[in-house]
Amino acid sequence: MRILVDAVWLADHLDEVDLVDVRWSPGDPTTAAIQSFEAGHIPGAVLLDVDRDLAGDPAVGPGRHPLPSPEAFARTLGEAGIGGDRPVVAYDDAGDSFAARLWWMLDGTGRACALLDGGLAGWTGPLETGPSRPGVPVAVEPRPWPTGRLADADEVLAGGRTVLDVRAPERYRGEVEPFDPVAGHIPGARNAPWTANLDADGRFLSADALRARYSAFAVDDRAIAQCGSGITACHSLFAMRLAGLGDARLYDGSWSDWVRDPKRPVATGEEPGTLG
Repeated sequence: MRILVDAVWLADHLDEVDLVDVRWSPGDPTTAAIQSFEAGHIPGAVLLDVDRDLAGDPAVGPGRHPLPSPEAFARTLGEAGIGGDRPVVAYDDAGDSFAARLWWMLDGTGRACALLDGGLAGWTGPLETGPSRPGVPVAVEPRPWPTGRLADADEVLAGGRTVLDVRAPERYRGEVEPFDPVAGHIPGARNAPWTANLDADGRFLSADALRARYSAFAVDDRAIAQCGSGITACHSLFAMRLAGLGDARLYDGSWSDWVRDPKRPVATGEEPGTLG
């Protein structure tokens, strides 16, 4: 199954996929998403929450949104009726920046998943209203996270790899920091905002355009993508795969993990700086 589908494809295959709505608002994560979902969602979709369903306890993992345990993720999928061999299509209303986290989690554990190009705005069919109605609960076998596609602070500190910081330029430069106690970026990281993966209509750039973008950063399967807490970095990992550049690594703790240790260096301004 391809990893990016459009509204025409989805309309033709709506009964053959498990559809997941991953709308989320950092300022009001649960209430806003539920209200938006109930006001209108693609028929048959279930709602998953970034904090509750796609992340673990920040007290026991790196950063604000550590990956949940494989067992917890399997329970989430099973309770939502997402299991078996049916592929998943995920979307949100933020350029698929949150849905991409679910894509990474499913793809990394060997499950077929695609994103809806353009997210909810890309859907041209009717909308359904009302609460999320998960399918019949199913048993889902836990699968370990792909260690070869993950990186931690020690690997970043060791240097020698391309590190892409996909946050907004003003956060990278250290001018603002809405979520974490320290502003700035990891020395050596280059700023490659995830939003530049999309065109003016909120759809992904062509594979050729994405390949040109990431090739300019010398990306390969040893590269590391990071954001604030490991969510939107998945959008850029998706874009790299779409471009045919393989699987770079996710620093799942990202900036929120990096700044938990005051001994780790911090850079500000336009320049990447160095770890040395």
